[in-house]
Amino acid sequence: MSSPKPTVVKCPQCKQEVVWNEQSPYRPFCSKKCQMIDFGEWADEEKAIAGAPDMSDSDGWTEDYNS
Repeated sequence: MSSPKPTVVKCPQCKQEVVWNEQSPYRPFCSKKCQMIDFGEWADEEKAIAGAPDMSDSDGWTEDYNS
C-alpha cells in the first residue's frame, strides 16, 4: 500500500512548489526570504484585507448617547 501523497502548495511570493509538512518550516512560503518579503508588504500596507468602511463623523455616527 502506498503512502498518501503529500500536500503541495505554491509559495505566495515566488510561486515555487512547497511540500506542506514539518520539513517546511516557512510554509506556505518556500524560504525565510519570501516570508519576510510578504511580511514587509503587509507592514507597509501594500496588502490589506477588505473590511467594513470607517465610521467617521461625516457618516452621522456619534458617541454622544444624549442626542
